[in-house]
Amino acid sequence: MKNRLTRLAPLTALACALALPLALSGCTTAREAEARANANNGSAVQCPVEVNKAATGAVRLGWQAIPGANLLVKDKGWIEACLPNVTVTWIKFDSGADVVQGFGSGSVDLSTLGSSPATKALSAPLNVDMQVVWIDDVIGAAESLVVKDPEVKTLTDLRGKTIAVPFSSTSHFSLLMALQAANLRVGTDVKLINLSPDKILAAWSGREVDAAWVWDPVLSELTEHGHIITGSQETAAQGKPTFDLEGATRKFVSANPGFMDTWTALQDHAVGLLTGSDQQAAAQSVAVQLGSTPEAVRGQLKGYTYPRAADQVKLLAELPGQLKSTAEFLATQGEVASVSDLSTYRAGVYQTSIEKVAKR
Repeated sequence: MKNRLTRLAPLTALACALALPLALSGCTTAREAEARANANNGSAVQCPVEVNKAATGAVRLGWQAIPGANLLVKDKGWIEACLPNVTVTWIKFDSGADVVQGFGSGSVDLSTLGSSPATKALSAPLNVDMQVVWIDDVIGAAESLVVKDPEVKTLTDLRGKTIAVPFSSTSHFSLLMALQAANLRVGTDVKLINLSPDKILAAWSGREVDAAWVWDPVLSELTEHGHIITGSQETAAQGKPTFDLEGATRKFVSANPGFMDTWTALQDHAVGLLTGSDQQAAAQSVAVQLGSTPEAVRGQLKGYTYPRAADQVKLLAELPGQLKSTAEFLATQGEVASVSDLSTYRAGVYQTSIEKVAKR
């Protein structure tokens, strides 16, 4: 009996033509296919795990410009190669808040989002029926606070300044944590403005902001004319870690366990390449997706910790408590209406496929 994906979507070409207003369509193009063929000396893409021909139908996969295994999988075309009877549509999102909106509207099945927007999705008033299905990374120095003024050395020096950050992102959460630790009040001591990464870069160039907490590749561009004073590795050390995650609607996960098994195996394989001796080649693929260079990407990878499936079993066991802790803090900031019971955050984590891959 075939494992048919239940969320049927239009043909890829039509899906590309009808791109959603909140995201840029990232469907596989002829140029991308040609590039993959050239990279493989003209041969077809080889699936690095067991090919799954049982899964059929269509899937809409969201992605963000964050260096990691998901971009390696996307660039290599492995999902298309390993799930040959599935029509894959890639959709680019600028932030986790947009992904949560996509889940709520039923316009995406599985996508990258940070732990802060995932927490907001699982909490009131949104109560989005989604699950975390993979931990892309534990965020460290890759998300940091960069400032323009060379005289600003600490957070307290930012009193009276304007700080840009994508609201509802992991950077936003880390910034709020850092400001609280420095006894700085939002709206009174500092002003925060909500900007997506690309708009942060424009505002920085236009001298509209004094500082920004953001991730690469924008972070690296800002540091060319600024300096970092703190980062997510420091808020993590204070007991408030942040993550980049992969989330999916519960309806999609429950209906497509076979797809999830293959997808998870590919993510784990990609992490092995990113963290192993093949990192240079892996970084080259990620660089293609980011429009960057392999050297720059290898530098960015140092700002994250990428766990394999075997390590994720323990991390996912602890994640519900961390999501609840995040919600408790967000509630004090008015970012969520109320904190859900721990059982809600536990139900918001799916680890069956990860446990299977970890045993291989």
